[in-house]
Amino acid sequence: MIRALTLLAVSVITSACVSQPEIYAPPAQRKPLDQEILVRAQPMLDMSDPTVERYFVADIAKGVQSSPWRWTGPRPSVRVTLKSTSNLRYHMEFTLPEVTFKDTGPVTITYFVNHRVLDKVKYDTAGNKVFDKAVPSGFLKPMDENVLAAEVDKPWLSKGDGRRLGLILSRIGLQ
Repeated sequence: MIRALTLLAVSVITSACVSQPEIYAPPAQRKPLDQEILVRAQPMLDMSDPTVERYFVADIAKGVQSSPWRWTGPRPSVRVTLKSTSNLRYHMEFTLPEVTFKDTGPVTITYFVNHRVLDKVKYDTAGNKVFDKAVPSGFLKPMDENVLAAEVDKPWLSKGDGRRLGLILSRIGLQ
């Protein structure tokens, strides 16, 4: 009996001699960085960029492209995320092809920022075009997605497959 008590006392005493690890407070918790904002610091989309399709909202041809441009439907739309909304310009580089322009004649393109009309421009000739206009900061949402669109008033109707084509888009975004 004494022997059992002695063994019990020795085991209790030796188990109390184990060193305990030091206690540390957990590290400060932080919100993870928004990778989309870090990647797209310049909200200008080149149609030749292989990752550009993730920013398409509507009416822009998808799939592997061997050219630096894409056909659009009547209202191509993209989304861009902005850090700041001050001193930005809506910039779009596109082509009104002669093959469609001979059927449609002059076209008017309405430019939208977050579903608000920024401008309407009438184009009387085919060829390469550039639209560039300052965007009022009230049209834009900082640290959020913003939608840019351009609506062609008279899209060309393909006689072969019935598709409605708007223009050939090379670049679109805010700079």
